[in-house]
Amino acid sequence: MNRTVSIEAQRFEIAGSFKISRETRTHAQVVTVSIGEEGVSGHGECVPYPRYGESLETVQTQIEEISPLLKSGLSRVELLSAMPAGAARNAVDCALWDLEAKLSGQSAAQLAGLEALRPVTTAFTISVDTPETMAEKAAQAAHRPLLKVKLSGPGDDARILAVREAAPQSMLIVDANEAWDASCFDTNLAACTSAGVELIEQPLPAKEDNLLSSIKSPITLCADESLAPGKSLDSLRDKYDAVNIKLDKAGGLTEAFNLLHAAQAAEFKIMIGCMLGTSLAMAPAVLLAQQADFVDLDGPLLLKEDRSPGLRFEGSTLHPPEPALWG
Repeated sequence: MNRTVSIEAQRFEIAGSFKISRETRTHAQVVTVSIGEEGVSGHGECVPYPRYGESLETVQTQIEEISPLLKSGLSRVELLSAMPAGAARNAVDCALWDLEAKLSGQSAAQLAGLEALRPVTTAFTISVDTPETMAEKAAQAAHRPLLKVKLSGPGDDARILAVREAAPQSMLIVDANEAWDASCFDTNLAACTSAGVELIEQPLPAKEDNLLSSIKSPITLCADESLAPGKSLDSLRDKYDAVNIKLDKAGGLTEAFNLLHAAQAAEFKIMIGCMLGTSLAMAPAVLLAQQADFVDLDGPLLLKEDRSPGLRFEGSTLHPPEPALWG
């Protein structure tokens, strides 16, 4: 076999800025992989995750190191043991899915044993800021059925109240990105309960989330950072009700399907989430989203300009990818 492999780092400007408790970004930084065989190419995109020590440079190096095996025909199943879970493996795995679909004449959904993909409703993110600014952003997005509100610790009670008043009809989920602690947990939980929040994502730092096992939350608690790359679900059962499955953490669609099935068997609710990437990064996750309780694949909606061709959005309705994009 004689495949070709190309790797490229790309930057896409964000519309405005993207703020969470740990950082502010003005650009989405991604790595794309293309694997060619028999005149066709499969493509995959990943977003390096600094929270786990990843960067554009480390991800590109990982992919370069595996390239000789890819060129000689490494399969998706073999990839699981050839690379660790993380963003680099995600880009490669998704490129192999796309390549396999194009070579076989079947869609990626068919290869996965799924029925025809249906549109899904994605959350739309409100970045953390002052209550006044968040209320303004929420009012602009109040027509959307599902808003994901980024929070940052003390003062989140005022933030969530401001968003709820500005978007009274939207379902709300919130994401603290590990920013809460004992000083504000009870106050923020009470505010979320009062606002009718449906889900709280990663309220406490992953290293301190054992506290959740003694808390009776009226709101679904979802693990994100606590479900680190390569980590099993075993330690999460008594602390969380849901898990956020992201391709970049799982290390690709192949392992994400394994994780999805394991989470379902353990009776977790499922969120399918994303990093801040383009439509190419979101497209494979649409397959997972078919079985999710919550879908958060709004990355392209937050960009000033997406790649073309991209996914089709009608408001917050996300349509399945066309083969020209992926799968």
